[in-house]
Amino acid sequence: MERRIVNLNRTVKARLVPTGDLITIPGGSFVTLTQDLGGTFTVVHQSNMARIDGEDADALGFSPVLLEFTPPADGHVDPDQVQEALHSVFDPEIPVNIVDLGLVYDTRIEDGAVNITMTLTAAGCGMGPVLVHEVKTRVRRVPFVTDVIVDLVFDPPWSRERMSEEAQLELGLF
Repeated sequence: MERRIVNLNRTVKARLVPTGDLITIPGGSFVTLTQDLGGTFTVVHQSNMARIDGEDADALGFSPVLLEFTPPADGHVDPDQVQEALHSVFDPEIPVNIVDLGLVYDTRIEDGAVNITMTLTAAGCGMGPVLVHEVKTRVRRVPFVTDVIVDLVFDPPWSRERMSEEAQLELGLF
């Protein structure tokens, strides 16, 4: 996506990248929109990168992006919906979702609790707090999920071989 400057039409909450700290960006502020993927928006405001959730897309002049699921008739967490939620989480700097990027190692569902084992592209990557928060937020939207536990690990270390072929093509690595 081409970067563009947007004037916020209302005050909005955002998360600083990479710390994940919650900030408020006042209405009338100019932000540079750098990424619009997976229902979140990455912006730069006062030299800080931040994530705005899709539910607040109207502040940027877009239609709100809501991640919604139909509750399964059996009353249990649907693993496909959990995967759909995970596929909607994008790295703030890389235009690939975390599943295709190979960051999700394991997903287990036990009595409504979703346990996710994931990593980052590098042990020193500062995106951990932002990605973990977004994973928890997105997966909690799946019907019948009672808890989301994310275990961030660095063993085994991530390598680009973990990426899907589509992701490698998208990033020109294939």
